Amino acid sequence: MKLLSDSLADDVDFFVEHVYVVAIVFDNTDDVTVWATTDFDHEPHFFHLALPFQSLDTLLRLTADRAETIQEEVADALAASEWPALLEFDSDEAPPVPLPSVALKLSVTYPADEEGEDDPQPHNIFYLEGVYVRLDS
Repeated sequence: MKLLSDSLADDVDFFVEHVYVVAIVFDNTDDVTVWATTDFDHEPHFFHLALPFQSLDTLLRLTADRAETIQEEVADALAASEWPALLEFDSDEAPPVPLPSVALKLSVTYPADEEGEDDPQPHNIFYLEGVYVRLDS
């Protein structure tokens, strides 16, 4: 599986569809990191999505029939005293979570090194700029 950041031609915002959540990481009280896969240019790619908690809740409501169960798992993880907390969805018992009929608009992030200079190579971590749902008529 390829890194999504390695397949980008430039650093403009872009859309991904056919997204599957494979893990959710809670590492502080302000935000969360989602590990996900997508088909990009007809090949499987892996990426990280940095989100505020409110955006995570929006995504979880779009997980169709698993929404309630996953929201309960998230609540349990948040109540845990040990951080970071990790929820994994990559087994037969807990398969990856699809986001059906959803397109995510993502923006590229770039790391800064310790001297403050920007690295021209993007991270494989993206920010969520928007969530778009296909409405079938």
